Amino acid sequence: MRVLNQEEQTGEIKVLIETLDDLWHLYNIINPGDIVIAVTFRRDEVKADKIRAERAEKKRMVLGIRVEKIEFHDSESRLRILGVIEEGPQDIGAHHTLILSERENLTIRKEEWSKVALERIARAVDDSKKPKILFIAIETDEAYLAASRQFGIQEIATINASSSGKMYDQKESGDFYGEVLEKIKMSYEPGTPIVILGPGFAKETLMSLGKSKEPEIFANSYIYHTGQAGTAGIQELMKSGMGAEVIKDSRISMETKLVEEALERIAKDNLISYGPLDVKHAADMSAIDTLLVLDSEIRKNNVESIMNQVEEARGKVVVISENFEAGKKLESIGGIAALLRFSI
Repeated sequence: MRVLNQEEQTGEIKVLIETLDDLWHLYNIINPGDIVIAVTFRRDEVKADKIRAERAEKKRMVLGIRVEKIEFHDSESRLRILGVIEEGPQDIGAHHTLILSERENLTIRKEEWSKVALERIARAVDDSKKPKILFIAIETDEAYLAASRQFGIQEIATINASSSGKMYDQKESGDFYGEVLEKIKMSYEPGTPIVILGPGFAKETLMSLGKSKEPEIFANSYIYHTGQAGTAGIQELMKSGMGAEVIKDSRISMETKLVEEALERIAKDNLISYGPLDVKHAADMSAIDTLLVLDSEIRKNNVESIMNQVEEARGKVVVISENFEAGKKLESIGGIAALLRFSI
């Protein structure tokens, strides 16, 4: 994400969407009641002829809408913002949906920007400078390709070594690895680390073939043994701490480690509070060292007061993505947890 302009007097920040990750950040920054201004398409307003208005060609225009609902569609690489038109050349008071994707810009106007929202923008700007990680979790008969993004693990493709059924011909081994390499080439971006993992020897075969046929792409590649392939293998890699030199700076690694630490403390019943009531009590006691909050809880409930309390007491607040496996685990214990400085 790139900040194009910031006006403190009007409460406006204009940003450029550079990556799919930015859409996820905006989903967490924009709230109902905000004004969002962006280029969109809408049919000409023709009051005298409703049929003609419905069939009229859509025209490009700039509209500002009062946000009522936000939807994030990572599979379609877009953000939908639904609301009522308050600014623009026509249809004031009518409902409209802004559909935003990469390489588009928008202006967000808030009555008051919270510290959490401003930090999220700063984080989005910083995150955009870091390369994502391309994972290939491979076994002898299947390869799973995924990218680590700020909103979670995004599946890219699953390649099978053979097709079942009499109407399909068995693939040769070379075809399988060749197809995996083609998918990697299609998904690769310069500077992206490649992590190859899995339980058998297929990962070594792929690494050898990759370095031979695509040396530039595989120049920054790493290989790790895991007991599982697929998404389970990727989670195993991050949870165990393997590959720390590759993923240590990634958001997903940090969130995974913090949530796992919280669960370990719960098992030991030591220096941990979880659930809204217990965490609020810990915040009142200034006992929280690190507060973990599920991002969906921020959108649903008023937990900013607790977050402010923790920061005022020089604690750290970490917002956990609901789309990570770590987020699902945090949700299971109430969506909020606190690593404590001392027992209470």
